[in-house]
Amino acid sequence: MTTGFQPPPYPYDRLNEAVAIAEAFDGGAVDLSVGTPFDPPAPAVIEALATSGAERGYPPSIGTPAFRSAAATWLNSLTGTDLDETQIRATIGSKEFVAGLPQWLRLRTPDRDTILYPAISYPSYAMGATLGGCRAVPVPVDENWRIDLSAIDPADAERALCLWVNTPGNPAGGLDDLEAAAAWGVATKVPVFSDECYIEFTWNGPPRSILQHGIDGLVAVHSLSKRSNLAGARTGFYAGDAELIHYLGEVRKHAGFMVPGPVQAAAVAAFADQSHVEVQKERYRSRLATAQRMMQALGVDVELPGGGFYLWVPAPDGDAWAFTERLAKEAGVVVSPGEFYGEQGRHHVRVAVVQPDDRVALAASRLGLDV
Repeated sequence: MTTGFQPPPYPYDRLNEAVAIAEAFDGGAVDLSVGTPFDPPAPAVIEALATSGAERGYPPSIGTPAFRSAAATWLNSLTGTDLDETQIRATIGSKEFVAGLPQWLRLRTPDRDTILYPAISYPSYAMGATLGGCRAVPVPVDENWRIDLSAIDPADAERALCLWVNTPGNPAGGLDDLEAAAAWGVATKVPVFSDECYIEFTWNGPPRSILQHGIDGLVAVHSLSKRSNLAGARTGFYAGDAELIHYLGEVRKHAGFMVPGPVQAAAVAAFADQSHVEVQKERYRSRLATAQRMMQALGVDVELPGGGFYLWVPAPDGDAWAFTERLAKEAGVVVSPGEFYGEQGRHHVRVAVVQPDDRVALAASRLGLDV
C-alpha cells in the first residue's frame, strides 16, 4: 500500500511529560513554552470587535479600506516607510500566510521549487515548504543568530521561490541586516519575505522593516497577535512589491481567505493606539529580566535578546531535553527545547515570557528569588 505524507508530531505535543512534572507544584505548571499572549487586549480594541456590526456579509479578502489605511499609517509612523493602502493586503494572522506561501509562489513560478529560511527559526517556514511540495533549505545563522546570506549556495538561489528573514528573530532574538537582505534579493532576483511580527519589541535600536530599503521584490509580513495580544482574533497583513501582493491577493481571494469583518474593525482600533503597546513592552522587558535572573540562579548565564520576548538559553552540557526536565522539576516551568526551531538550536532552550507577572513571579519564587 502506498502511503502519502504523514505529518510529524506537532513540536509542543512532545512536552507532555515536562508539563506533567511541572503540574505537581503547588500552583501548577508555569508554561513558558508556547509564545501565546496571556495579557489582555486594550479595552478599545475589544469594544470595536463587539460593536462593529461587520459580522453581516463577506468582508473584503484584501482587507477593508479602513484596515489597509490603518496598517499603512501604523507602519509608516513606526519605521518611516511611505506606504498607502494600495500596498497592503490582509492576512489571517501570519502563520497561515507563512505556511501557505510556498504553494502560491510555486503556482506562479513552477520552474522553481526551493524555500530558503533561517536555520534557527519558526518551524512554519520549513513546514510550509513541505506542505507546498517544495524543498526547504535552511540558511545558517551566525554567532549572533543572524542569517548568513553569504552561506546561501548559488545553486539553491537559482531554484529559490523566496528567502525568508525574521527580525527580531524567533527563537533567538537576533536582528538581521535587512538592508543586506534586500540587496541580496535585488542581486539574485529572488523575492525576500520579511517576517516582522515582533517589530514592536525591538530592544537594540529602533524598529526596522525591510521596506525601509525599497519595495521591489520585497514583502513585509506583520501581525497583531503579539503587538496587541490578539492571537485568537487572527489578523495581520503583508505589504510591499506591487506585483507580488496583487498576485497573492488575487489567489487568496479565489481561495476564500478573509479576515472576519469584526476583527478588521478591531485591528483598526489596535493600529491607532500605541499606548497599549508601550505597556506591553514594559511587561516583557521586566519579565525577560526576571527570567534571566532565574537562569542565573540555576548557574546558567544568558544574554538578553536583541528583540522579541524569548530568552534563548544555552543548556548545561548542551543537553536541551535534560535542562527542560530540570526546569520542570526545580521551578515547575515548561520551556521548549531548541531543536523545535532547527538542528542548529539543539543545545539551547527557548523561554517565552508570556505568562502574567504573578505566574512569572511564582516560578521565580520556587528558585528562591524575590520579584
